[in-house]
Amino acid sequence: MAPNRLRPLLRYSSFAILFLTPLLLLPLPLAVPTREAKCGYVIIVMAVYWCTEVIPLAVTSLMPVVFLPLLGVRSAKAVCLQYLNNTNMLFFGGLIVAISVEHWCLHKRIALKVLMFLGVQPALLMLGFMIVTAFLSMWISNTATTAMMVPIVQAVLEQLDSTECDMTVLEQEAEQANATIELEEKSTSVSTAANVVSNEQVPDDPRSAMERKRWNRISKGMTLCVCYAASIGGTATLTGTGPNVVLKGQMNQIYPDNNDIVNFASWFGFAFPNMILMLVLAWFWLQCSFMGLNLKKSWGCRTEKGPKEKAAYNVLKEEMKKLGPVSYAELNVLLLFALLVFLWFTRNPGFVKGWASRLFPGGEKFITDAVPAMFVSLLLFILPAEKPKFTGWKPNKSDSEQTEEDIKPFLSAPLLEWNVVQRKMPWSIVLLLGGGFALADASANSGLSAWLGSQMTPLGSIPPWAIASVVSLIIAVFTECTSNVATATLFLPVFASLATSVRIHPLYVMLPATLSASFAFMLPVATPPNAIVFSYGRIRVLDMVKAGIVMNIIGVLSVSLAINTWGRPMFQLDTFPAWANITSEQ
Repeated sequence: MAPNRLRPLLRYSSFAILFLTPLLLLPLPLAVPTREAKCGYVIIVMAVYWCTEVIPLAVTSLMPVVFLPLLGVRSAKAVCLQYLNNTNMLFFGGLIVAISVEHWCLHKRIALKVLMFLGVQPALLMLGFMIVTAFLSMWISNTATTAMMVPIVQAVLEQLDSTECDMTVLEQEAEQANATIELEEKSTSVSTAANVVSNEQVPDDPRSAMERKRWNRISKGMTLCVCYAASIGGTATLTGTGPNVVLKGQMNQIYPDNNDIVNFASWFGFAFPNMILMLVLAWFWLQCSFMGLNLKKSWGCRTEKGPKEKAAYNVLKEEMKKLGPVSYAELNVLLLFALLVFLWFTRNPGFVKGWASRLFPGGEKFITDAVPAMFVSLLLFILPAEKPKFTGWKPNKSDSEQTEEDIKPFLSAPLLEWNVVQRKMPWSIVLLLGGGFALADASANSGLSAWLGSQMTPLGSIPPWAIASVVSLIIAVFTECTSNVATATLFLPVFASLATSVRIHPLYVMLPATLSASFAFMLPVATPPNAIVFSYGRIRVLDMVKAGIVMNIIGVLSVSLAINTWGRPMFQLDTFPAWANITSEQ
């Protein structure tokens, strides 16, 4: 009877969560009418909505604009400023450049070139898929990278599968021919019986059960490697994935005098080696789990390619032929992309003066990473997609005699048009970041952050490395069932208060938390790349859970190693910085 009674509740669960959550929590701001309690009320309600997704994440992100001013926590003007601040403009500019790369299929050309260079042996093929996916995820969205790579992986796997079946059929036909010759020497009755038995044993798939099982495992490993590499690759750059941008924004919100400690160059210097380490360990784990460690079969210790390898290589060649030669637009987009990366790295490298301070007086105070991002974005809307046509004016020709070449404008359409950006821009992420920054600002200014910090003072007896490891583990588990951006948005202000209260460097806790928010490896619903791979039907939920548990362990161990080795001297994590005293002073 109990399940029958619960069915109506389950049916209306979203409605109940949506309306009962704020009502049940209403005694908090009524019983404790302080700004801290009111801010906490808004944060808890939004956390429930974000975790359950009873309304879209972006819609929940708009709640601070309404409720923070109504409750007297922050003014509407102060709240609205957080939705398109410096960090969000950096993310916005990076997304525009990524959209231009997608629009001209430059990412697909890079992927195919790298795969053809690395080779098509099973282990090399998996490594190639992972390297290409991780590299592209550093610059364009993880979802777009996975959506582009999975069809290529599927095409290669189908061709390999078909070739293996054909080879098995040829081998069986050769064996049957030999058997027939031997049977002709025997009696007719025995020969007939043998033929009947052999005919009955021919299945639709000529391969043995063991071979089919082995091939299914290889297919699972090849598809899983794409979504895992996409999540890992996004951690390497500041604009690679949402949680990284959340950290940048939260640092600027909570610690405004942090001397731009987290910028594109410093983040890359810390996170890129961690990405390489994780990628190698992930490849090794997937190789062991799904393909085995047979070096002769996996790496192909022979000079000539077999039929399967040739078939896979031909698939890649055919895909490359469809792209045609490199266009003028692709070349321009590639040059602008390289220019953006160069400007990001050289703005403020840290060990020497960057172009911001050398070319512009006081530039280190006024110029941030958002400036080159928006500069290159503007160029994408100005520079032409085709070579300018330097055709002279011919006044002796009438309008009817003018050819199409004569009337063609000097400049063609730009590399990127606004309708393309409007269609492909993930506006929900932009709003989600803005909502998170508004909550962080309200938390700091209402005194909620200081109150949380005072409650965590007893944790000061725990070693910093242990705190960082526990934080990584908690976030890696939590992000499996919640959006990674929402996870970072909810937890980073809490961890900032924790760091201030126990007098450790805020980045000692916030960096591991940020990276771990991207470690959603276990469930198809955990992140869009997982869902895309799962939708192709080659893997089951249990396969992803088994592989994902080890991937989470690899991620937590790698981040713990990174933060306690090269992270310490890079960010001076052994000292408590003076700029981190601001929260406690407030």
